[in-house]
Amino acid sequence: MESICVRPAIADDAAAVTAIYAHYVTNSLATFEEDVPAIEEMAQRIDHARAVGLPFLLACRTATGEVIGFGYCTSYRARSAYRFTVEDSVYVHPEACGRGAGRLLLTGLLGACSRAGIRQVVAVIADTADSASVELHRRLGFTDAGRLTAVGYKHGRWIDTIRLQRALDVDQPG
Repeated sequence: MESICVRPAIADDAAAVTAIYAHYVTNSLATFEEDVPAIEEMAQRIDHARAVGLPFLLACRTATGEVIGFGYCTSYRARSAYRFTVEDSVYVHPEACGRGAGRLLLTGLLGACSRAGIRQVVAVIADTADSASVELHRRLGFTDAGRLTAVGYKHGRWIDTIRLQRALDVDQPG
């Protein structure tokens, strides 16, 4: 099995991140985004995550440094009462799926969120024939938190979302 390392993303990684994400935007239901963001937009997303203290991580081949996946967390909702809850997203290059990068990324996100004082992580996953993302989250302690029916429309079809949630071990804010 190849060696994979996880590291924080920087704005200079935006081209590699955009290349992976473009596949999912264009060819899948994994994201409800319908237009591939520009590299500059992705650089801003990376910088924003870092600025607000949330993780944006890369999975890289240890031998070459090639980016094979990324994961990040965003605020769950804008209202201040939600400030201790985030939503996670993980994307792995299609040719690198099934090699452990997704698990490493999600594990890294959970650890970084715990250290940042986040109490809850929510996953919103499109309900498609591919259950890999749901199973990954369940293996890492996420539990079912509900379903929203026909909330997304992409590639000519309505898509449900599955919601999963995991509590993190952090102290209650004072």
